[in-house]
Amino acid sequence: MPTHTMRAIRLHEHGGPEVLRYDEVPIPEPKPDEVLVRAHAIGVNPPDWYLRDGLIDLPPEAELKISLPVIPGTDVSGAVEAVGADVDDLSIGDEVFGLLRFPSFNGSAYAEYVAARASDLTRKPANVDHVHAAGAPMAGLTAWQYLIELGHDHPSPFQAERHHPVSLDAGTTVLINGAAGGVGHFAVQLAKWRGARVIAVASGAHESFLRELGADQFIDYTKSRPEELVHDVDLVLDTVGGRESSRFLRTLKRGGALFPVFPGVYDPEETAKLDVTVSITQVRSNGAQLAELGRLLDTGTVRVALDSTFPLAEARAAHERAARGHIQGKIVLTAA
Repeated sequence: MPTHTMRAIRLHEHGGPEVLRYDEVPIPEPKPDEVLVRAHAIGVNPPDWYLRDGLIDLPPEAELKISLPVIPGTDVSGAVEAVGADVDDLSIGDEVFGLLRFPSFNGSAYAEYVAARASDLTRKPANVDHVHAAGAPMAGLTAWQYLIELGHDHPSPFQAERHHPVSLDAGTTVLINGAAGGVGHFAVQLAKWRGARVIAVASGAHESFLRELGADQFIDYTKSRPEELVHDVDLVLDTVGGRESSRFLRTLKRGGALFPVFPGVYDPEETAKLDVTVSITQVRSNGAQLAELGRLLDTGTVRVALDSTFPLAEARAAHERAARGHIQGKIVLTAA
């Protein structure tokens, strides 16, 4: 095992992609419940640029404080290099992937080596390479925890009441807004796996991609307004959110639900009148759930689509790509 330093991306100040600095830093020491992972690939996710920006886009109730310098990142796929004293289910050489320490911003995954809680990790699927595996944890678990199984008892900081999940089966229609992105393309596949009818909303360039993933109906939001075309939907998963999200309330049947991945603005009087529910949860690290998703990845039932890859040293270019939007699948960093 190496005993000295590694290369990592760090933030010494907040700002645009230009503040991502490629530094030489000490290799972390794993705690008793952790392992040291030699990273092969690292997933890029929205919380990475929230952190880079100084968390200015998060609501005050998130109550997050960050000390600089900090290594961003949460998603990693790699091999175990060292094992903490209390870890008995992982060994040196095991190939693993995971979502690290989320919803904190202490994942520190943009690095050649990462200290990770064993409970946040699971073995990488044998039929999936590290680059694709690194694209799965946060986006895949977000879709999983909204659509399949909560798996945690922590309330979201974004709503007072507990999340209200919806069971999916052959009698369920699900509309997924932002269906081509990281969370969206997993959600399409997981909803189809459960037998639901899926309506995918994205720009026209993504239609063939989403139909290949199983979408039954496609709506190009640049040409049509979904709320004018679709009605009597059981569930809307809105991966875009924001002020426009409330328009999807009009697509729901009475008793239906809207799940915004990002908080939006909704009128309680309107939701009561329509007899619909708006409910949000927050993705959390969960190695056991990721293992279940990993089995679907291993058999090809679910796949990770890659938008683009960049070397770790070019994290700035990866963030610039993310800022341009219209992402199809995941952006991933590769370590040497």
